[in-house]
Amino acid sequence: MTTRRSRRRAASAKKRRARRIAIGTAVVALIAGFNGPALYGFASKQYHEYEINRPEYKAEKGHWQIVDIPEKYRINTIHAALLHTGKVLLVAGSGNDAKNFKAKSFRTVLWDPAKNTFKNIPTPNDLFCSGHNQLPDGKLLVAGGTQRYETLQGDVKKAGGLMFVYNENPDRSKMIKKGTRFTGRRTGKTFVAQRSVNLPPAKKVKDPETGEVATVHSVTRLYAEAAEEGREHQTGTEDKYTVSGLGGAWKHDVYGIAQKMSFDKKDFQGIKDAYEFDPVAERYITVDPMHEARWYPTQLTLQDGRVMSVSGLDDIGQVVPGKNEIYNPKTKKWHYMPETRFFPTYPGLHLIGENRVFYSGTTAGYGPADKGRTPGIWNLETNKFTKIPGMSDPDVLETAMSVPLPPTQSRKFIVEGGGGVGESDKTTDKTRIVDLSSDTPRFRDGPRLYDKVRYPSSVILPNDTVLTTNGSGRYRGKSDSNVLKAALYDPRTNKFKEAAAPLVGRNYHSGGLLLPDGRVMTFGSDSLYADKANTKPGEFDQRIEIYTPPYLHKGKPQPQLRLAEGNPEKLMPGSRLSLKSKDAASLKRLRLVRPGSFTHVTNVEQSSVALKMKRSADGTVTTTIPDDPSLVTPGWWMVFGVDGDGVPSKAQWVHVGIDPDAAHAPITTGDPK
Repeated sequence: MTTRRSRRRAASAKKRRARRIAIGTAVVALIAGFNGPALYGFASKQYHEYEINRPEYKAEKGHWQIVDIPEKYRINTIHAALLHTGKVLLVAGSGNDAKNFKAKSFRTVLWDPAKNTFKNIPTPNDLFCSGHNQLPDGKLLVAGGTQRYETLQGDVKKAGGLMFVYNENPDRSKMIKKGTRFTGRRTGKTFVAQRSVNLPPAKKVKDPETGEVATVHSVTRLYAEAAEEGREHQTGTEDKYTVSGLGGAWKHDVYGIAQKMSFDKKDFQGIKDAYEFDPVAERYITVDPMHEARWYPTQLTLQDGRVMSVSGLDDIGQVVPGKNEIYNPKTKKWHYMPETRFFPTYPGLHLIGENRVFYSGTTAGYGPADKGRTPGIWNLETNKFTKIPGMSDPDVLETAMSVPLPPTQSRKFIVEGGGGVGESDKTTDKTRIVDLSSDTPRFRDGPRLYDKVRYPSSVILPNDTVLTTNGSGRYRGKSDSNVLKAALYDPRTNKFKEAAAPLVGRNYHSGGLLLPDGRVMTFGSDSLYADKANTKPGEFDQRIEIYTPPYLHKGKPQPQLRLAEGNPEKLMPGSRLSLKSKDAASLKRLRLVRPGSFTHVTNVEQSSVALKMKRSADGTVTTTIPDDPSLVTPGWWMVFGVDGDGVPSKAQWVHVGIDPDAAHAPITTGDPK
């Protein structure tokens, strides 16, 4: 039986629908009535604004908003990391700007997304294209960066190349300072050291059969350039070089040898310097440098809290030849791994078990097309590498994104989009999925992405979906190929759902991070050109954009969650964690989420771990931290409670310590073989 009240509600709803239809019809009519492209474009924009701001639209697809950044805090954000203070570290270094590099203008900004406040941070070196990752104590390790910008062939003004510097003195090392001059004995041409190096002493080696002792010189590389511009200063053959400023026996013990010194293209060069950023003191702290200079390296936290640094361009602009090293946060020192393993720059590496690392095959820029690009599982203890078959379009994995599908216990990964090596025009809209829990893992194609793109940014959300956004159809957005699209992938249904279109196009040097309130930030974009004809130089996009997912447009508040009293200050794998929530009865899932550290299509430690939970009538929610330190690596993590409608709470931060058993993980260090 229809009641009078229900009839009134139905009539009211009908009026609201009619009003919305009338508004939409009026806007469409307005558009149709315009007689010029400019007016039509204006009206279309007005209608688009109306459409994307409708509550129903937001509840289905989410909403984007550009952050208001005061001019003095705008930088070319290349790297971004969420800190356990809730603030985001935005790192530019020189920001891919050679003028900034020459002026030693290096930038870092600390952003508080909750208050939208900013702070300039003194930056000790050019951290442009460094590696970075979360440390067990909550600091951020930032290592490597830029020693020299590239110079394209035709723009090179001075001849230069690799100088091998020898020390035959077995008793003492020798410092060769930047600016030291090397003069060829045969050609008489002079070249200048572009950085300082320390020459180790020669070694005394005893012959086990004869007992005779021989001295074996040490060899150190550096990059040297001609003292003056001009083609007449290049060389074509090997020469031996005397070193200026040396006296006594050093004149004979130290010398250089170089092949041709040419006008070939000069690649970027890396630095060895390393720093820890302290989120509490809000400053960089210098730690011991790496053994290898690295530009474009990947850094990965291991189960015992140590950090592995892999690949990068070295101090002469070549890909580091498989000489990987490990940083110990306790001693602040680096040590080589004993075996070599070659990867192109910024390889997509993910920890998947004790001393086991998954390589997705994704990279971001430098290295031969036929070496180190096959996906597989790398055993760090034995250095064995097991290839994983089935990858479709294996030649378009550069600038692709690899993501561990939530929850991370599934050990499933998705690889999205990508392009050909270098400036290739090849791109793909394929996704490839692999289940590493299988006895015989194999990649299989997943659903198609929203478009063929390089540089997609993917962020795991607390409700077990993955937001993927942006990218470009060509290298660095050439020919105005930015893709203003986004989608939400659900691993349970293996389907993408269209999300609201971002307002800012993003390609090279862009990325995204999950924020503690459940929103997502995106940053950066470094287009090579600003027009379809590729004639106008592009400008770095300094805007930050915030995506508010559909789950925050449900018309209901986020469930409350807080840490209960009595929890230990530092949890251990296997520890019990207690939380409080007045909404405990509505919570269906708990997720432990690693704060992101994103650059160059890599966020290798991104992870969302499922937590089992028990609820009590008094609003107490209890759970246990999984006892697998390779699943929950030491450091700070966010805990989200998620209700039955997929709405997450705001994050609670917990600190997970180093498992004493994991501290004895058998990854040895030593001189690489």
